[in-house]
Amino acid sequence: MAAVALRGVHKSFGSTAVVHGVEFDIADGEFCVLVGPSGCGKSTLLRMIAGLEEISGGEIAIGGRVVNNVAPKERDIAMVFQNYALYPHMTVLDNMAFSLKLAGVSEEQRQQRVNEAAGILGLTDYLERYPRQLSGGQRQRVAMGRAIVRKPQVFLFDEPLSNLDAKLRVQMRTEIKALHQRLKTTSVYVTHDQIEAMTMADKIVVMNAGRVEQIGSPLDCYDNPANLFVAGFIGSPAMNFIPGRLNGGRISLSQGIDLPFQGKAAFETGREVILGVRPEHLAVSSGGLPAEVVVVEPTGADTQIFCKLAGTDINAIVRERHEFHPGEMIRLAPQLTFLFDPASGARLA
Repeated sequence: MAAVALRGVHKSFGSTAVVHGVEFDIADGEFCVLVGPSGCGKSTLLRMIAGLEEISGGEIAIGGRVVNNVAPKERDIAMVFQNYALYPHMTVLDNMAFSLKLAGVSEEQRQQRVNEAAGILGLTDYLERYPRQLSGGQRQRVAMGRAIVRKPQVFLFDEPLSNLDAKLRVQMRTEIKALHQRLKTTSVYVTHDQIEAMTMADKIVVMNAGRVEQIGSPLDCYDNPANLFVAGFIGSPAMNFIPGRLNGGRISLSQGIDLPFQGKAAFETGREVILGVRPEHLAVSSGGLPAEVVVVEPTGADTQIFCKLAGTDINAIVRERHEFHPGEMIRLAPQLTFLFDPASGARLA
């Protein structure tokens, strides 16, 4: 196991810069998730840690050793790819043992390590099968087993669950987290799915357009988003954003709607702001703000209510079951709100 450190890491393809001075540390044994929309640079960053992509500037260190000019095979890392990358003509056993064979590990030791990994991943009964005889989830377990047998300092996961169906993704998510808790190997995991990030990570690195927007624990990024991007990206469904203006101790929205402002900081009257409120922080209450029902979606455990509030489309999630109808006026009370600057996107309060 080893810590990973990135210092001012840049990447350009020709004249196009795709990663801009990224800096963060991953502690020994930590499970760190790089999350962000497609094209934000997270997979490129992972490939630079692996040595599959040259860096254009900065330093990457693994276990205290700068690896900028170290070949991938000498970095003591193991990577699990999105498309499994298994050899179709080899059995599960041979796929898992292949890297050990190349490294000159004895047959006895290879068998021992493969059996150990297969036991952890529930693959013992499949060692003589070929990849074509396995389900998608089983193939992904084989890909993880191939990484485990090497006993690397760092595991790198590049969107390993994106090819699986929704139910299997949830199952594999739990298995990967349980695997990390058992092995305690430093892990870097790339995904665009913020639910994966929230449920699996010790630390989240939220990326956007090649830059780091926020670093923190999953709940810290959820409870204390640094800006509009993080607030809108972390949390499902996404946070509602409603334009408004400060008016003394209140926030004035459109259509004559306003609500008290309870922030700690004082801002000038008339300042334009974005009011943020998560769907789960809206409650149906007679003392709330007027909203027009557009669509009601009962899911069993809760009910999603799509509304128009102050001329803005919003979403509320409530535990109670309601018989609301399109066009009906209801009242929603915000339980927790955030304020953001419309120009910079920075959180104000």
